[in-house]
Amino acid sequence: MTFSIVGYDPTTGDLGVAVASKFLAVGSVVSWAQAEAGAIATQSYANMSFGPNGLALLAQGQSAEATLDQLLAADEGREQRQVGVVDAQGNAATWTGNACHGWAGGRIGAGYAAQGNILTGADVVDAMATAFEQTQGELAERLLAALLAGDQAGGDQRGRQSAALYVARKGGAYGGVLDRYIDLRVDDHQNPVPELGRLLGLHRFYLTPPKTDDLLLIDAELAREIQTMLQHFGYYQGELSGDYDAVTHAALQAYGGVENLEERLVSATHIDRQVLNYLREHFVR
Repeated sequence: MTFSIVGYDPTTGDLGVAVASKFLAVGSVVSWAQAEAGAIATQSYANMSFGPNGLALLAQGQSAEATLDQLLAADEGREQRQVGVVDAQGNAATWTGNACHGWAGGRIGAGYAAQGNILTGADVVDAMATAFEQTQGELAERLLAALLAGDQAGGDQRGRQSAALYVARKGGAYGGVLDRYIDLRVDDHQNPVPELGRLLGLHRFYLTPPKTDDLLLIDAELAREIQTMLQHFGYYQGELSGDYDAVTHAALQAYGGVENLEERLVSATHIDRQVLNYLREHFVR
């Protein structure tokens, strides 16, 4: 009772799943991904064991198709299942059992598999595939674009309730330890897919490190402005010298720690444009 897409990005190695459904907390059931292994969407009377068991097979070097074949061969309820799999080489496979509720079906392409059941029609999956193929940017944005396209094409014929986006990247998690790069869920909402897009925007601000082009050199004028704002917020007690010294830097780091901006404070000589805008907006208020 769901539509989903699994995808792979050959540039970054990202692997992920985007899913939406008239089902409470659909991401807690459908979405499975592991860096350098693959991604799996298991739905339609979902056999959740397909997630960990399938990722184990993919991590051993099995292809998406071979993994799917092994999962289905061991499942007596296979004709009720729907599954999408993509491996770390971009090979994709999808399965829709004969007992899935209509409209049900899937489509594969380079680096992705899109599928759904109890949909308004085949155009939902077609729209997802087209959006994924035509959207530029990171895998998360491409998966979200596909989900939005499927939602706008009609989505789940029963209505809307939840959506989720999960992307695995080696060392991509907060703190750089695990592979949980993006893990966002809208568990119960009247319009969950657009809400998921809003959350991804927040994730990009708070939890995605800035690119080099986003960093501004802190000259004397900018240093004085930063000191003024940090003094106003109570983090800097020194002179407004225009010297971005260790004390000023420490004050900015302290402010960022409280405001959850630490992932964007990556330089001792530069400041991220978005952090600077955040400071200015809150200073004005």
